[in-house]
Amino acid sequence: MRRRRHLIIFARTARLGAVKTRLAASIGAGEAWRFHRRTMQLLIHCLAQNERWQTWLALPGGQGATDRTLPFRLPIIDQGHGDIGRRMARAFEALPPGPAVLVGVDIPALRPHHIEAAFQALGQAEVVFGPASDGGYWLIGLSRSRRALDPFSGVRWSSPHTLQDSRATLPTDARIATIATLDDIDDGAAYARWRLTRR
Repeated sequence: MRRRRHLIIFARTARLGAVKTRLAASIGAGEAWRFHRRTMQLLIHCLAQNERWQTWLALPGGQGATDRTLPFRLPIIDQGHGDIGRRMARAFEALPPGPAVLVGVDIPALRPHHIEAAFQALGQAEVVFGPASDGGYWLIGLSRSRRALDPFSGVRWSSPHTLQDSRATLPTDARIATIATLDDIDDGAAYARWRLTRR
């Protein structure tokens, strides 16, 4: 019997001034808040009702369990404290058995076929990355089948080295796959490129 697949949407609830602070430095807090809120809602609508996986929403402190900005209720995972790596690791640890994929909410091009591609890759690989064009990654998935792997410690987060560092933490014999490269919208330059694609 195939183990249940799990999709984690890793987010913050859309509170003005508390989300997308790097992006807000370039485009203003209000515009960054609107982008975050709209993209999060669209991604949840697009991904969360798919029967091919169970979707979980990982939020700081379990916030947002009753947040009206969310399009519908999902099971909530508390991200807890620590850097982004520790919080992502905690989200994986909270899940029942089965392969798991984690994505953020700042990837407007993300579609269900990207998630399916990641799960397909985990049929052979232990870890899958969706590289971002800025040197980070917009997706990470773990098969969680044989051994505990930790791609989250000792990583220079929010830097051009993030993906490289995460790969370097893995054993040399780890089976690693990559899927499509997408833009995550973290700064003003990425936001401007995204706006151009909408014209």
